[in-house]
Amino acid sequence: MEQEVVTSRHNPLCVHFRKLASSRAYREETGEFLCDSPKLLREAELWDGEICAILYTEGADLGLFEDGGDGRTVRKVRVTERVMESVSPMKTPQGVVFSCRWTPGEFQLPEKLGPGPYLVLDGVQDPGNVGTILRTADAFDCGGVFLLPGCADLYGPKTIRAGMGVHFRRSIRQCTLGELSARLQAAKIPLYAAALRDDTADVRGMDLKKCAVVIGSEGRGVSREVLALCEKTVKIPMSSRCESLNAAVAAAVVLWEMARDNRI
Repeated sequence: MEQEVVTSRHNPLCVHFRKLASSRAYREETGEFLCDSPKLLREAELWDGEICAILYTEGADLGLFEDGGDGRTVRKVRVTERVMESVSPMKTPQGVVFSCRWTPGEFQLPEKLGPGPYLVLDGVQDPGNVGTILRTADAFDCGGVFLLPGCADLYGPKTIRAGMGVHFRRSIRQCTLGELSARLQAAKIPLYAAALRDDTADVRGMDLKKCAVVIGSEGRGVSREVLALCEKTVKIPMSSRCESLNAAVAAAVVLWEMARDNRI
């Protein structure tokens, strides 16, 4: 088969990729998202991500897609370095950009929840933090992560990059507080928050095997609406010189304590 080559940044596929990188509304309209790097391409291939098209520069590492050995038909287009720079959301492109498909239905909560443990993100707006938290939750085999409204776009390029392939390996749920609360109550799963309150307990002494813990936003912490539904609050001991931890770091500590309780 003759190799497809594009040299113009105004090519329709290039325009499509740029819009995927810059617009959440366009991603939701098309049901596609953009990934950047050979690493993410390998993750997508390994975990059966539905790849739509690949743009690459000469000499880029395409893994199994190099010779079509994966057995799937995926559109592959070689582009110039100049075109790649115009398409890639990275300051220093790694020679591979590709689009994948997703469907909104995959975000929906299951009718019944297992015992957990679970992590809940409440207004965590930094995409790097969200992606890092998702990656950490996967590493510690957390039962699931729920994103409440106000969090960073799950499929924005920065979130995807920080997640390092977790989007292909795990189901990540987006839901309202009401939906999540109803599911947790039905499953008799207590909701805790990483916050300070009169009932705050040291996270090291808490049993986190079968619960859901909320991590709040970088600026204001856990919202009042969410905090009102929490049975208990937990704190991470730290030096009195420090006021708080980065959201991703706080989540990592909580996830580690969950993993210790579950002997992972």
